Amino acid sequence: MNFLLKLILSAIAVVVLSKILPGVGVDSYVSALIVAVVLAILNAIVKPIMIVLTLPVTIVTLGLFLLIINAAIILLADYFITGFSVNGWLWALIFSVLLSIFQSILYSILKKD
Repeated sequence: MNFLLKLILSAIAVVVLSKILPGVGVDSYVSALIVAVVLAILNAIVKPIMIVLTLPVTIVTLGLFLLIINAAIILLADYFITGFSVNGWLWALIFSVLLSIFQSILYSILKKD
């Protein structure tokens, strides 16, 4: 149940960010929910592989390369989902940072209950 609530909150964050950021677009609420599911799958499967493969670069940059990995995950989701669009690396980077901030705020509200 907690996982489904997190997916719904992530979908809400995706919709809000698509309204705020001009370089990000979501066609509908269903597309936003699909984006949340695909991002969860990509973060569970692809992201750990990318982190291991880029570990030396991540260490040299003191972890800042993880932002690039997050942007790549967002662009992968853009590639797989037709109702979701991101216009370039910069918007993917901004979207990933703001999505992480929104998710941490929304998830902290869940922990208080």
